[in-house]
Amino acid sequence: MTEPVTGTYRDPELPVADRVEDLLRRLTPDERIGLLHQHQAPVERLGLGAFRTGTEALHGLAWLGPATVFPQAVGLGSTWDPALVRAVGAATAEEVLAYHRKDPAAAGRNVWAPVVNPLRDPRWGRNEEGYAEDPWLTGLLGAAYARGLAGPGPRLRTAPTLKHFLAYNNETDRCTTSSNLPPRVLHEYELPAFLPALRAGAAVAVMPSYNLVNGRPAHLSPLIAEVLRAAAPDDILVVSDAFAPGNLTALQGFHPDPPTAYAHAIKAGLDSFTQDADRPEATLGHIREALRRGLLAPGDIDAAARHALSIRFRLGEFDPEDADGSRAQDGDVVNSPAHQALARTAATRSIVLLKNDGLLPLARPRRVAVIGQLGDALMEDWYSGTLPYSVTARDGIAARVETVFHEGVDRVVLRTGSGRVTADADPAGGPLRVVAGADRDSCAFDVFDWGGGAKALRAAANGRYLSAGEDGVLVNDQPGPAGWEVRQTFRFQERPGGAVVLRHIATGQYVTAAPGGTLVLTGDADAAAVLTVETLTDGARAAAALAATAEVAVVVAGDHPLVNGRETEDRADLDLPAAQERVLRAVHAANPKTVLVLSSGYPFSATWADETLPAVVWSAHGGQEYGNALADVLFGDAEPAGRLTQTWYRSAAELPDLFDYDIIASDATYLYYRGNPLYPFGHGLSYTDFDYSGLQVAVVGGRVLARAVVTNTGDRPGSEVVQCYTQQRRSRVKQPLRQLRGFARVELAPGESRTVTIAFDLADLAVWDVTRNRFVVEDAPRKIQLGRSAKDIRLRAPLDVPGETIPPRSIGAGPWSAADHDDYHGVTPCPAAPERGEAVRSAEADSWIAFRDVAFPPAGSGPAAVRVSANAASGGTLSLRLDDPLDGPLVGALALPPEPDRFAFAEYGCPLGEAATGRRDLFVVFDQPGVAVAILEAVPSG
Repeated sequence: MTEPVTGTYRDPELPVADRVEDLLRRLTPDERIGLLHQHQAPVERLGLGAFRTGTEALHGLAWLGPATVFPQAVGLGSTWDPALVRAVGAATAEEVLAYHRKDPAAAGRNVWAPVVNPLRDPRWGRNEEGYAEDPWLTGLLGAAYARGLAGPGPRLRTAPTLKHFLAYNNETDRCTTSSNLPPRVLHEYELPAFLPALRAGAAVAVMPSYNLVNGRPAHLSPLIAEVLRAAAPDDILVVSDAFAPGNLTALQGFHPDPPTAYAHAIKAGLDSFTQDADRPEATLGHIREALRRGLLAPGDIDAAARHALSIRFRLGEFDPEDADGSRAQDGDVVNSPAHQALARTAATRSIVLLKNDGLLPLARPRRVAVIGQLGDALMEDWYSGTLPYSVTARDGIAARVETVFHEGVDRVVLRTGSGRVTADADPAGGPLRVVAGADRDSCAFDVFDWGGGAKALRAAANGRYLSAGEDGVLVNDQPGPAGWEVRQTFRFQERPGGAVVLRHIATGQYVTAAPGGTLVLTGDADAAAVLTVETLTDGARAAAALAATAEVAVVVAGDHPLVNGRETEDRADLDLPAAQERVLRAVHAANPKTVLVLSSGYPFSATWADETLPAVVWSAHGGQEYGNALADVLFGDAEPAGRLTQTWYRSAAELPDLFDYDIIASDATYLYYRGNPLYPFGHGLSYTDFDYSGLQVAVVGGRVLARAVVTNTGDRPGSEVVQCYTQQRRSRVKQPLRQLRGFARVELAPGESRTVTIAFDLADLAVWDVTRNRFVVEDAPRKIQLGRSAKDIRLRAPLDVPGETIPPRSIGAGPWSAADHDDYHGVTPCPAAPERGEAVRSAEADSWIAFRDVAFPPAGSGPAAVRVSANAASGGTLSLRLDDPLDGPLVGALALPPEPDRFAFAEYGCPLGEAATGRRDLFVVFDQPGVAVAILEAVPSG
């Protein structure tokens, strides 16, 4: 029987919590379980419709058809403009709603954006998805985009989801690697990127990441409940990443079977399983089995269902139609003139002028040569919408001046001993074949170098790219590299005598000629077709010849967002693709007035270009209006207003290991990096000059206020981003060399001056005190610094603020978590139990953890003792030393029996030697790998 669709839950005047409880009470236990999947089934008797989580909206609506494509997220970050980022989020929400109105099943209103992972390492394959390497700036911009998506409230227009919690910056083995975070890195670097959007109520959902954190799968992290839910003013929905729940048993092996794993995930805070696509039966069956076994209680299901329903109520699903107009989105809003204008503004303001010796802005040259693989192309990344139109660099420049163009790619013929490789001239393409006696000019292929050894080949016969189909046959039928599995890229592997074989990157197989001459893939490297490459056109030479005919050359180089750096694939280096750099050098030799325009989702080590060229410009892939935006900046109609949000290094050799997430110990990011970067964090030049003067610093009501006068000393209007950094000069712990605290953008006419004020909370100066597990503003001298980048500081002044001194660790003050050590060598964090609790486990012999500044009893007052909660897979010994881990005084030793259960920690104790007096550093030394310590407590003996 169908109930009348009435009740408390239908009353929009009542609090959301009351309405949720009323609806939850009306649902059967099985209907409540049904809410715990990405695809929630309808409950018709209650008027509850189907609901799906997960519409991609990273920089515009994605995957559903033509929609306004804004600059990539890292480009939006380079605007340093939260209001603009919020406007892009609002425009994206409008287009989501328009698509939702047409097809609710395809375009759900829970959007999976923004990405707020700090960009710790520029080699990360998903670098273009984040905003900045600085967590504060990431949090600010992520909150702005989320607020745009959510709308001004109280009803949500869309429900933004923060991705990806936590410490996720590697694609290599991303489902099996652990991101190891000491407490300070967790609290000072990772969490600050996530918390602002949650605290502001702008983001209402979170997606855990694929990786493990300190040895525990992120989907099981106790931080979900303890930190994320505690930060948000309302319920938040926690959704899994796609197919991640299945990893808990399979790839990660953390739990023995799905019912156990899913029960632990729900208890940890996971509310929605993105598992098994749109077929929830298996997932829901595992949850029911967990209930049957007693691994879950009905209250656990109710808690997760309550979170899911809370979001749906706040989206207005159970309110009268168009009660606040949020559903009345006309389809004409998609790619509307207003959104096109916003896309152009965002693209323009994202462009960063890296170097300029005076060539820019261009003084209306009569003829410009546009060169490069990206000169007349716009790219869609994995999370882009479908471009409704595209304005390329060539288009934008050609609209202003006479333009000549060359892609700068080699045109080659591939020949075997049996003939030449031929491509079908039909527009739809066809199988590639080796044909004896084929005309050389009809067998041409253009070779595109996207770096990392990845090349794409385009058949001159029909302008389509080579691809390997599922059947292994090579065909020329693709518009370019595309798709989740890119099947259009190959490696040229050299053989003796200058010959090559082609290896298909996606499958790792080799290209061979089957009987009859058709090119197919084979897993047998010895059977690979040995090819001679005959060059018909040298791309660099042809580009240089064309550049010599123009007054100015603009070389547009960069990455393909789906090749050599993308989801599932990290970069190995920071180099420009070799063929693209060869073109750049040849063009500059032919025409010294060469501008390098980099279009990429990540930094390059473009050292030669910086040393040699008169001008270098960078932007992320800028969306549909990129060419107009670029031309606006190159010709001086718009100021280059963008600033870098990442350090640009001179080489990948300056970076720590990709898997080293301890930015403090490894001197990573602009916060701790001690080298001389190619371009520093915050860098970006202007077409005018600015002077800074009169810095004044005051502390008022718990806030720090920095004021200075900024003057445009040039002859044209300009936009300056005044950046405020602090440096703490004394501390109990290692401090950042500089840290961004705020910024102000100011637009100034020639000769105009303006007082700029930047304010931040005193609490922002706090460091995480591992001895007391809280933030502390230390009593220490500081400097406040204003400038144009992290390395271009124009003004400095002392900063005196009230603070406290962190006391020594005191014997008898309670247990210390081993994870809260001050320093370490050769150990990794690990879980002390499946649900919560951390330990450290030795990875090598003679590894150690250190507890600095321990206050032992004075000499003559009686000995101290230590109790340790430990685990040793094969047994082992813990040594306790003072002052030095290798040859410091030995004050205690513990022999640990073998214990193969990694979660079985037992308590052991021993007295400390007489040398343990006064204030000393205590080292816990592990004699072999596999020894773990969870808790250490030093107490007065007796």
